[in-house]
Amino acid sequence: MDISTFDDLLNAARAQPQPQRLLFVFAAVELPDDAGPAEREAFEQGHGGALVPQMCVDKSPEELASFAQLQQEAAQMGPAWGMVFAAAMGGKPGKPPTSQDAEKPLQDMVEAIKQGRIQNFIPFDPQGRAVQLN
Repeated sequence: MDISTFDDLLNAARAQPQPQRLLFVFAAVELPDDAGPAEREAFEQGHGGALVPQMCVDKSPEELASFAQLQQEAAQMGPAWGMVFAAAMGGKPGKPPTSQDAEKPLQDMVEAIKQGRIQNFIPFDPQGRAVQLN
């Protein structure tokens, strides 16, 4: 499945045979205090930096009409962010996962992002485009 935009993610989640819950962690991209001159220069050019989780939320695909809606809700709820990481969890036939079911997976996502273990998530930029992180 090719996901290059947030809308692709929504469509994929809605198309799954089992009900889904989407998990989101919003992160700022910051320059570490101990960054050297090369790191600072790269950061100024839009490269590098440290991912700092700011807030997290879970939603059913039906609760989100678009990326613009998620952006608006995020702006009302918390600080500025530079990237949002997405994951999905499946439910059982006829039983979608609840927000309570999503609590531990969301906290695990936050910890994974803090540790730089982001390979299991889809990162999106503030325009809703999936990005490749190296």
